[in-house]
Amino acid sequence: MPIGIDHFDEGPADVLDLQEGTQPYRLLQFLADHSEQAFTQTELHDATGINRGSVGAALSRLEDRGLVRHRGRYWAIAEDDRLASYATQVNASSASTTDDYYGEE
Repeated sequence: MPIGIDHFDEGPADVLDLQEGTQPYRLLQFLADHSEQAFTQTELHDATGINRGSVGAALSRLEDRGLVRHRGRYWAIAEDDRLASYATQVNASSASTTDDYYGEE
């Protein structure tokens, strides 16, 4: 979807696209859903289906913004209050679509 040239010119050059469905979003969502674990890039590729070559680049961009952390070969969601809120929101959204509120189909 194209954007206006004013939005393009005024936006920061290093914006990380965290819109639903993007690679950084998918990685962050997976790590938030599994916040008690750390994963290798290969494990993240297997779990998310993101191209192996793209996983490392997306993780590096997320790390630059303090959203993920890594030690050795392993990556995990960052320890940050904002991310704890994000993980809670993601988990609450998932639970709301699977609870009894909607009844049986």
